[in-house]
Amino acid sequence: MSNDEFRAALSRLAAGVVLVTAQEPPLEEDGRGEDVGMTATAFMSVSLDPPLVMVSLRNDSRMDDLLAEQPLWAVSVLAQSQRQIAGRFAMKGRISDRLLFEDIPCTRGDATGALLMGGALATLECRTEQRVPAGDHMLVIGRVLTASLPSSDGEPLTYFKGRYRQLG
Repeated sequence: MSNDEFRAALSRLAAGVVLVTAQEPPLEEDGRGEDVGMTATAFMSVSLDPPLVMVSLRNDSRMDDLLAEQPLWAVSVLAQSQRQIAGRFAMKGRISDRLLFEDIPCTRGDATGALLMGGALATLECRTEQRVPAGDHMLVIGRVLTASLPSSDGEPLTYFKGRYRQLG
């Protein structure tokens, strides 16, 4: 089986789209670290008791490197209306994350300090419990510290056959 065949087969699995965020440790004691964000479709619930979720990160990606040293992170479950945000944080060779967050309404999570997207269907703040190497990815399992539903309206943003889609 080729990589292309494997990718084509799994593109038939519809997935929800999330934005994973974390804050880099500050360079100076009294400063604030840079906010980092990454679009992900490989995100899932793992356990109800204790509340655990998992995200799959490409090895040596900026987010993988950051979460190897920063145990606190957040997830915003994106709404269909947030397609542009998903695309913005999925771009290769993109501009700095600071500029990407510039015009997006968000709040800072109390438990993690990570940014939570305004208008998201749900937000979760997490602390890494376990990191599991899996081929060319790292599976990061996080304990959910907080969960909220900032927007009760809207449909989920989904990804299917290599494109963002809407339900129905």
